Amino acid sequence: MSTIKNAKKYCEVVEARDTRNKILAPTIPIRENHAALKSLKEAGLHLIFESSFMDGYQYLVREDMIEKIARISQRLDAQNKTLIIRSAWRSFEHQQLLWETKFISFGRMQRMHPEKSFKEIEEMVSHFIAPPQKSMHTTGGAIDALIYDDVNDCVMDFGTNTGLEIKLSKQCYPYHPGIGPEAKKNRALLIGLFEDEDFVCDLKEYWHFDYGDVMWAIGKEKEYAIYGSIM
Repeated sequence: MSTIKNAKKYCEVVEARDTRNKILAPTIPIRENHAALKSLKEAGLHLIFESSFMDGYQYLVREDMIEKIARISQRLDAQNKTLIIRSAWRSFEHQQLLWETKFISFGRMQRMHPEKSFKEIEEMVSHFIAPPQKSMHTTGGAIDALIYDDVNDCVMDFGTNTGLEIKLSKQCYPYHPGIGPEAKKNRALLIGLFEDEDFVCDLKEYWHFDYGDVMWAIGKEKEYAIYGSIM
C-alpha cells in the first residue's frame, strides 16, 4: 500500500477515534483530587520555556505532575537534550484569547495553505485549537512539549516544525506515516518519555500530553478523571 493510502487510512482512524472521544468526554465522571497548581518555572528543573503571549505566564501544572516532568527532564539531560515546555495550565480567558487569535490569523493560514478551501482551513484550526469550554489545558493536567538538542543547538525535527513554529496539518497526528525517519524517531522519543510517566498523547497533536483529565481517563480506560477545570 502506498504512503498516501496508508496516510489516508491512518487519518480516518484517528479522526474516528477523536470523534468518539469527544462524544465520550462529557460522560466521564470527575473525582477532583484538588492537587494544587504549581509553577514549573519555580520547580528548580532544567527546562526551556517557550515564550507565551500572556504576560507573566507561569507554566502551571498540577502538583502531582512535577515529579513526572522532573524524571523526563533528567532522562533527557543524560542524552544532552532539554525538555521544552510550550504551554501548561490555561485559564478560560487565556484559551479564549488563543482561540480568537487563531481565527484572527485566518488569513495567514490561508496563505500557508492556498490549495485549501475556506471550510478546510476552518476545520484545520478547529482540529488543533480547542474551544475554551473543551480544552484540557484548563484542568492543569495538559502540557505541550518539544525537545531541544543541546549538542546541535536546535529544536529537534518533529516533521511539521521549524524550530518552535509548528505548521498545522494532518501530519501533526503523532504516527502519521508521511513524515521522515528522523522526525518519526524524535516523536517516538518525546511520546515514549511521557507515556512512561502515565501521560497519554493527544490523538492529533504529537506535542500535547494529558494526565489526570478526562482525555487521560478515556485513553487509560479509567472509571473517572481526577482533574476538572480550574478557571
